[in-house]
Amino acid sequence: MKIIAGPASQLLASRVARELGIEPSLCEFNRFPDGEVYTRVIEDITDDVTIIQSTPTDSDLVSLLQLIDACEDAPTITVVIPYMGYARQDKIFKSGEAISARAIARTIKADRVITINIHEKSILEHFSADSFDLDASHLLGNYIRSLNLENPLIISPDAGAIALAESAAADVGIEYDYLEKTRLSGDTVTIKTKNIDVTGREIILIDDMIATGGTMAESIKLLRSQGAKDVYIACVHPVLTKNGVLRLYNAGVHEVIATDTLEKAQSHISVAPLIADFLKKL
Repeated sequence: MKIIAGPASQLLASRVARELGIEPSLCEFNRFPDGEVYTRVIEDITDDVTIIQSTPTDSDLVSLLQLIDACEDAPTITVVIPYMGYARQDKIFKSGEAISARAIARTIKADRVITINIHEKSILEHFSADSFDLDASHLLGNYIRSLNLENPLIISPDAGAIALAESAAADVGIEYDYLEKTRLSGDTVTIKTKNIDVTGREIILIDDMIATGGTMAESIKLLRSQGAKDVYIACVHPVLTKNGVLRLYNAGVHEVIATDTLEKAQSHISVAPLIADFLKKL
């Protein structure tokens, strides 16, 4: 097998290759004066290939499509998209809208596609290949355990992310809960933990991704006002656009913890073992 790294996932692909005991193939990425992306796989492609490329930008998606095309002579092509852009655009809200996640999925032509904690699993149905979504929540849980916190509590920012909080907490024996909004009047809403008092506890707010950080920042302020000792943020995908990091630290976060599906300064946890273990079973 050859591991081919896209421009957005160079470090992660190298880590996956190391887990498998092989060297990643070399590629050339460039841009023409008119802005078009240029992609070339330098080595001859005669073996099965695994392309690893997150798609946080349109340019990264184009690079992925070019890599797939460059590897068309490979016996099999496995595409790993650790973070899939447009995955949040999975529904129609107004007449005439595109389901962008579906449109993107339909462009991927491969033998199999692997994602990690994709925002909505129904998107997998739109790939023409066999598709699999891997769960990195236990990696977050193991990292949280390694912090040796005195009295930790994992909390999801809403009921929608409770499954992620439960999964991260399960293997390490940490309690979990979620934040619940209660409307008191037309313009008054309270937010508090559903079941467990946070006073004096170290809180880990967990979600699949953090984009602008606005919701998490408000949650941090809320939890600190309710007596939380420290508040950590944990996520699989550290999108962290605009002033997301500053917003979180201004709100009083102790630390931001994320995986390397997107390679950021906060990516303390690698999903490489998760990907490598799955590839070994193919």
